[in-house]
Amino acid sequence: MKRTVVVAAVAGLGLSGLGTASAQAAGPSAASGFDPAAVKWHACPADFVQQVHDLYDGLYPVSKIVQCGELQVPLDYAKPSGTKITLQLTRTPHTGTGAAKGDMVVNPGGPGGGGALFGPRVFAQNSAALKDAYNVIGFDPRGVGMSVPSLSCDTNYTNAPRPDYGTGDRASVSVWLKKSKAYTDACRKADKIGLLNHIKTTDSVRDMESIRKALSDKKLDYYGASYGTYLGSVYATMFPKTVGRMVLDGNVGPSDVWYDANLNQDVQFDKNMDYYFGWIAKYDSVYHLGTTQKAVRSFFYKLRATLKTKPVYYTDPSSGQKFAVGPDELTDAIQNAAYRRSQALWDGYAVGLHAYTTGDAATFVGTFGAQTSGGADDNEFAVYNAVQCTDVQWPQSWAKWERDNVRINKEHPFLTWGNVWFNAPCLTWPAKAGTPVNVGRSRDLPRNILQFEGSEDAATPLAGALDMHRRLKGSQLVIQDGDRTHCIVHRGSAAVDAIFDRYFLTGERPGRSVTHVPQLGDPVPPAQASAKAKSLSTTVTKAARLSDDVIR
Repeated sequence: MKRTVVVAAVAGLGLSGLGTASAQAAGPSAASGFDPAAVKWHACPADFVQQVHDLYDGLYPVSKIVQCGELQVPLDYAKPSGTKITLQLTRTPHTGTGAAKGDMVVNPGGPGGGGALFGPRVFAQNSAALKDAYNVIGFDPRGVGMSVPSLSCDTNYTNAPRPDYGTGDRASVSVWLKKSKAYTDACRKADKIGLLNHIKTTDSVRDMESIRKALSDKKLDYYGASYGTYLGSVYATMFPKTVGRMVLDGNVGPSDVWYDANLNQDVQFDKNMDYYFGWIAKYDSVYHLGTTQKAVRSFFYKLRATLKTKPVYYTDPSSGQKFAVGPDELTDAIQNAAYRRSQALWDGYAVGLHAYTTGDAATFVGTFGAQTSGGADDNEFAVYNAVQCTDVQWPQSWAKWERDNVRINKEHPFLTWGNVWFNAPCLTWPAKAGTPVNVGRSRDLPRNILQFEGSEDAATPLAGALDMHRRLKGSQLVIQDGDRTHCIVHRGSAAVDAIFDRYFLTGERPGRSVTHVPQLGDPVPPAQASAKAKSLSTTVTKAARLSDDVIR
């Protein structure tokens, strides 16, 4: 799941509490009264095509074939003839001759992740056999990206440097409670049609059913990553008879949505960051930050403390734009190293840390910084809160939040208080919370679902995947032992991708309840790795691409 993106910055996911309502309590009848129009595919906007080209054409020339389409759906499915909103869809058509085997509908997670762009990404990463067989359908969920309306509350919310997340001290708590309340007030004012009351996971699941109908597909074939696994599992519970082939990758634990899930994240992200610090120490001849995990960890936390009072600023000489790195920006950006174990990420952030020690502000700020003025797109953050704060009622007692997070922070300080403030808008969110679907409680639950999970996944820890596996009776779970990457399909494992391909092409699964595959192992620094100074624009571009390659 997701956290704020500030240039290279991102932060964690959110999950929520166990529901007691049966599938029938929030079942398919609410959508059965709406029959959507067929999607009319057309050329995508030039700027979107360029983005696809820049990100994915290195894998496959998807920008030349991707198509766009819009789908009108009810704001409130209880009033199918009432106010409509528009979902943005994309189709990357199959390359084989004749009719496609099917439409693979995909979602990248979040909540708040843009799925229109995820469609061509998945297609570009698919094997030749899957490209031949399947159209890939991406969609921006309601409130997201190019869908209309697209939720935005305060574009200046992430201007750098932000107030220090703190450690639960009175000063930081006071500042962030006020800042969070101001954001919820801004969201209330920004909502002109009542979207905040109709943006729960169940609303997006009904949209997925509308997408299936609009595509004229008898069954929904689906690949969901991160929060997309929760969407998929809720769909399977609400609409069990229309599930085709379904893959859930990086699994949310339904019993913990969403408050407890964030607490679980804090522990595993801290473990993964400590592991990363140990990797940096192993290559001290390259990065020069310390020869032991303890030394590198100490360097990081001292740097974070220093940035609280002495943030680093840098002005891009070509644009005049001023950027800064404070403790929050540093934490949010480097958190990507705990999402995915890759050479580009691990080397890139280690080089950025080394740049601080040499006074190379351009590289340091370009790697970790955010703009100081002018604002940034807050759509993902807004939708993240809009969904999670209304899927289920969060604790309304600050004393509970404080008690739980003080306890966790004592042993796991990397993410804990940043995660508190990422979710704090739920304390005062302006829309009423609902009751989540009891995932798996359906007499017609499909028994063919396939799950993938890295055993050391921080964003969706393994315990949650096991919870999902128990609930989805008949599902099969593939675990990549020792891997620290969030979502493991298309991440370099031939064993994982072969299972994924075989399932979508033939319906065949491994045949065991749980299958274990080996990890890929740690990356090594690139040949002739160094921390040479680069222009700010070059470093920012590289950092943004590192962030783009992380599923949150």
